[in-house]
Amino acid sequence: MNTFSKMLDKFSGLLKIIGATGLTIMMLLTVVDVVGRLFKQPIFGSVELIGFLATIVVATALPYTYKVDGHVGVEILVRLLSKKTQLVIDIFTRTLSLGLFCLVTWQMFLYAKDIHETGEVSMNLEFPIYYIVYLLAFGLLIFSVTIIETIFKNIQQLKELKTK
Repeated sequence: MNTFSKMLDKFSGLLKIIGATGLTIMMLLTVVDVVGRLFKQPIFGSVELIGFLATIVVATALPYTYKVDGHVGVEILVRLLSKKTQLVIDIFTRTLSLGLFCLVTWQMFLYAKDIHETGEVSMNLEFPIYYIVYLLAFGLLIFSVTIIETIFKNIQQLKELKTK
């Protein structure tokens, strides 16, 4: 599991860099477009590009954010419970999350395949949308694998608590 975890960490780190790059490009594109509008020279298709980049940022940031517990969580009452109960609740909620994101990932791949077959493109730039949807589906797949890894770590912690 250790080698797998290290490989997943490296891959999440690579996705994080891609996401950060996408966010930077998004920011620069927005600034250039706004300045261009002042001079009546907006960037054609900037709204589409920013939408695509936002999707890329989300897809690539999810695994890393989940791995470092960077998401928002409400745990006011859970903190008052024992460590064992906290782990059981955590495993339960992560398992529900895994089920949801496996379903969403599967449907994203099916949707990408469908729009690839139909040849759907974006309105202004006529960019094939399926590339972005496949990337989102792949990011969600890595996210789901990250959830699985976290569930296994929680189960291991629960076993260690029982042996004490």
